[in-house]
Amino acid sequence: MSTGGERGGSSVPDEVWEQFLRDSVDGVADAPKEPSARARVVTGRLRAEPAAPEGWRTYQVARPRRRKGWYVVGFLASLALLLVALDPWRMIGSSAGGEGRDGKPLAQESERPSEAPAVEPARRPTLDEPFKGSPAAHWASGAAGITVPAAKATGWMSTAQVERALGQTRDFLTASNLDPGVLRGEHPARAIALINPHQKDVQGFLATAFRAPSEDDDPLLLFSRFDASHARLVGDVVKTRGRITYREGERGALRVTADVTYVYPVVRAGAGGDEVTRTIVRRETVLNWDDPSKVITEPGTFSLVSYKVDMTNGGCDGHTGYLTPEFGSGQEPSTGETVDPYDRSTSMPDGTQTADGGCRTATRS
Repeated sequence: MSTGGERGGSSVPDEVWEQFLRDSVDGVADAPKEPSARARVVTGRLRAEPAAPEGWRTYQVARPRRRKGWYVVGFLASLALLLVALDPWRMIGSSAGGEGRDGKPLAQESERPSEAPAVEPARRPTLDEPFKGSPAAHWASGAAGITVPAAKATGWMSTAQVERALGQTRDFLTASNLDPGVLRGEHPARAIALINPHQKDVQGFLATAFRAPSEDDDPLLLFSRFDASHARLVGDVVKTRGRITYREGERGALRVTADVTYVYPVVRAGAGGDEVTRTIVRRETVLNWDDPSKVITEPGTFSLVSYKVDMTNGGCDGHTGYLTPEFGSGQEPSTGETVDPYDRSTSMPDGTQTADGGCRTATRS
């Protein structure tokens, strides 16, 4: 005999059924929406030029691939509620990435997952539980979610040098995307100090991006920053998941690639804000720790090779230099292609987001 409280012959517990009824009336959580806008593909600052003989200790200007994807969050209430009703114990997709069903954080990401994270029940985030209803609830916090591999001698670097370079790479990611001051909109001086000062195109981009943000010169390509007059973080926890890899690059450089997703819970700026939404930023950054006998550089600095970013609920085409999340759920959902911002099973593609250049719709936040 069932003691769980049956509805229509199914053994669904009372509390699950009541949550389903509440969501049916209130709408699905985690579905803020933004007006549809045009996505932009930010191409490299410099175009490829005919190869020329390289001089000793000269620096070949980097040509970063700077792709920026802007996503809006769609209102998929019917689908989410159906999943809650049919799968109240979150069995669907339980093998996708090994989500921590026992409440413990996931093990670090050591390689690319084979599937997207499992579908979570539709639950509204709160000030006390800002990651409720999100796969990020099972992720590690801050730099702990960024996997750093074991070091071994590579290129011109010894094992100890590789270990130091990997640690400094994670320091850059932390200073760029997790530093509390930078997240409040302050200048990311500590992160910029790690970039090779002789990389003139990147230094020019940095100087322009903070003085006059634009489509081509946008600090959000490298740094996560919120306008303090628009939104503020909930608490001091940012959930992260990703990994650093490395290999030998050109001229014996240590080439390091970082692929990391950051989840920021935010509320409206000012007192009394209690509507929690989330901004999700995924970054793929490639950099070289160059051999100083072959490339002009400074000790403890790296050269940027490429950088790409996808953003969900960060604002569309405003080019203010700040993430500007949308609040409220009264707008009509965007249409078009959909994307799961938590899916890390594929690499970040190059090129246009959709056939017509518009924003995709994110299926969850």
